[in-house]
Amino acid sequence: MSYRTLLLIVLLVPLALLGGAKASGLLIPVPEWGRDYVLRFPFEKETAAQIDLPAIEGPDDPSRPLVVIDAGHGGRDPGAIGTDPDGRRFEEKAITLALAKALRDELLRQGGIRVALTRSDDRILPLPHRPEIARLLGASLFISIHADSAGDQNDDISGASIYTLSNEASSEAAARFAARENDADRLNGITIDGASANVSAILVGLSQQRTQEDSVAFAGLVLREGEQSLAFVPQPRRAAALAVLRAPDVPSVLFESGFVTNRTDRARLTTPEGRARYATVLASAIKVFFARRADAASGGE
Repeated sequence: MSYRTLLLIVLLVPLALLGGAKASGLLIPVPEWGRDYVLRFPFEKETAAQIDLPAIEGPDDPSRPLVVIDAGHGGRDPGAIGTDPDGRRFEEKAITLALAKALRDELLRQGGIRVALTRSDDRILPLPHRPEIARLLGASLFISIHADSAGDQNDDISGASIYTLSNEASSEAAARFAARENDADRLNGITIDGASANVSAILVGLSQQRTQEDSVAFAGLVLREGEQSLAFVPQPRRAAALAVLRAPDVPSVLFESGFVTNRTDRARLTTPEGRARYATVLASAIKVFFARRADAASGGE
């Protein structure tokens, strides 16, 4: 059979069958848009529905400022790890959660501010979900709490620091810290579709100038309020391309509370008295921050 003959059969047989069916009154089903066999592919705008938003605590008044507190790491991601001379293990994820809860409780005790925690138990959250929770809740401020490590057998480095978003790290140490924190998802098997390789440029591109100014202003307040009661590293104000600070419309900081590898810092971070000191400083900075914003909004000095 020639190729031309085969082609005619392929073309003419279906037409003949269709004509016969039409003449006999038979109905032939045809595809319709919207049926179950139409494949649907989720786009980025559907991501919001996949994020479990936490409860908001505090005044039942949407006009009150909302602070979202993010306890770094969690679940199978322990974060930085330190051990004491007795071999006891201290994990960053537990330290940050305890500090986040202490700050929440202090803010609720003082009143006037609404509070939400990105996580209230030992679970892992993808990095992009953390600032997105703040954005979806309409937060007025986002604080991500962490604790650092200076490596094995290094008990000399200590002190707190505070980070804001930047496309250029303020120091080599800040660059290393950003690389380690931004790799947390990859190392723990979490994949976020659509993530860009050039994350630093995108982060800064999304950030609004006013948001960045507010973030830097709040970081300064933390240093001011804590200068008498907290120990800071020699250059505590830092900037890095941290994925967790990417919300473009929410002032955001990452508070590095201290080093789990330093015995003095561990004592501050793991006792009720030490946590209360951190909570008092951060709560004071938050109160001043919102008071200044309210004053500026009303046209005051």
